[in-house]
Order: sequence, then structure tokens, then C-alpha cells
Amino acid sequence: MRVLGIESSCDETAVAVYDGDRGLLAHEVFSQFDLHRAWGGVVPELAARDHIQRLLPMVRATLAASGTAPAEVTGVAYTAGPGLIGALMVGGAVAESLAYAWGVPVIGIHHMEGHLLAPMLEPDPPPLPFVALLVSGGHTMLVEVTGIGRYRILGESLDDAAGEAFDKTAKLLGLGYPGGAALAALAERGRPGVFQFPRPMMDRPGLDFSFSGLKTAAVVALRGRRLDDQGRADVAHAFEAAIVDTLVGKALRALEYTGHDVLVVAGGVGANQRLRTDLAHAASGRGARVYYPRPGFCTDNAAMIAYAGYRRLAAGQHAGQAIRARPRWPLDELEPLND
Repeated sequence: MRVLGIESSCDETAVAVYDGDRGLLAHEVFSQFDLHRAWGGVVPELAARDHIQRLLPMVRATLAASGTAPAEVTGVAYTAGPGLIGALMVGGAVAESLAYAWGVPVIGIHHMEGHLLAPMLEPDPPPLPFVALLVSGGHTMLVEVTGIGRYRILGESLDDAAGEAFDKTAKLLGLGYPGGAALAALAERGRPGVFQFPRPMMDRPGLDFSFSGLKTAAVVALRGRRLDDQGRADVAHAFEAAIVDTLVGKALRALEYTGHDVLVVAGGVGANQRLRTDLAHAASGRGARVYYPRPGFCTDNAAMIAYAGYRRLAAGQHAGQAIRARPRWPLDELEPLND
């Protein structure tokens, strides 16, 4: 089976081709950072319009790069949610139209499931079962994964997610969009101990997250101060340390709670080098193994959508001809596979 995958849930346009025998054949990603930078964040209408312009040319280019003729595509998968409704509708319309024209099945994929399965594209995929720390955009959650579609939410953000906190604090520091990567780069020049921020909800039991108070702490720390470049780096260092310490602490707590010894870290924040370093050290201390997708597959991409689509289509699941787009979609509502 050869599946064309389409991702258009937010500000990346992406297309990929996955083959059940040969693996990932080709993938393309276009990020709309320059389009949204002037506005300091994603503008949904602009995002949808840009997807319209780019998707079909990218489909042609990716098919050519993979050496795939349209007649060789046996299924189409697209991100059906969660995400921006207009952006999702664009990807869904293109996917459903291509599937209808080619006479092949089509399926809408949960964006978070794509991130959960992204490490399966690596040469050394994680074994099941595992605990996943999913930190992508507006989502921060811990998930027990016992199979595809078999997900138990252990904890999630009650307000701001880690990625949102990074972006909002980056804006306070006068950094550009996207803010998370810029803040992490600035933090590398920061001095430990100059500023101290709380580790939210680490002083109580449970696996939920809350980062809105941490953002407020940054506002208070900056209020009335005229910081030079070093001072801004010190704030970034302390803020990043607070988020990383919280994510690491909760991830280890989830491993202990479930009894599993495999941790998967997925989503855009999973590319943060400090998080990777601290998690590797902490996990090795308790005999656990940590798996990541490659950095390019931490952020939104179609390779993960094509793979998830392949697994579900190969199991006989598919959607009808109606475009499916859900801006909100609980992960634990997904249908499990029988394999």
C-alpha cells in the first residue's frame, strides 16, 4: 500500500508519500513563518489561503520526488483535526478530491496521533507499550500508548501549554515569531540562578500541567526593569529551566505511575535541546529509555500523517466522501486498531 499524506492544520503545508514495504519515500514541508511574522502569530485566514496556493503544487512535487505516478497511490490521508478549521478544510478538500479522482480510500487522521506515531518512522522505533510526552503547539499531555488508537490520557495542560508559554514569554522579551526557538537560543547565553521561576504543580500529586502562572511570573520579573541583552538572556534561561524541569519531573512521574520504562517525546517542544539532555540524564538514572522523532519530524509534517494513514487504511478503516474537519477532537475518542 502506498499512501499520500497531507498536513495543513496550522501554519505548515506538508505532503508525504509512505510505502508499506519501502517506508517513507518523500516528504515536503513549507513553513509560513515569514507570512505570519509581521502579525506576531498565526492569522487563520492567511494560513488557509496560503495552503490553497501551495498544496497541489506540493502534491505534484512530492509524487515526482517519490517516483510515484497517481495510479500507484492506493490511499490518501489528511489531518482532520485538531487545528484551525479553515486550514483543515483546505487539506480535507484536496485529499477528498484526489481520493475521489483516483478511486482510492481516504481517511482523516488525528494530528496528535500523527505526533505520537512519528518516532515509528525512525530506524529504531520505540516498542509498545510506552508513555508519551506530547508537547505540540497548544497541547501538552502525557499519554499511555498500548497500541494504535489505544490511548489513555494521564495528564494534560489545564490552561496554557508549554509551547504557548514559550511563545508568549518570547514576545515579552521582544523576540520574533516563532518565539519558542528564539527563546531557547537566547537562553543558551543566560546565567543560572539570576532569576528564579516556579515549577508549576510539581508540589502536588497528579500529572496535569499549568503554565499560565509561569508566564505571569515572567511578566512580574520583567515589570519595571530595563534589561540589557544579558538580562534578557538570564530571564530566558530561568524560564526555559522551569518548563524543562516541570516536563521532566512529570514525565518521570508518569513512568513510575504506569510501570513502563519507555518514554516517547513528540511535538515541536520535543526538539528543545535542553529538554533532550535533561530527560536523557534523568531517564537513564531510573533505567528508562527515551525515544524521539528526528528534529524535522517534531514539528508539523505530513510523514507522520502518511504513516498513521497507512496503518489505519491497511487495517480496513476509511472515511466517506464528506470532508472531516474538527478544530477540537479528544485523542481518546479514536478507534483502536485490532492488530
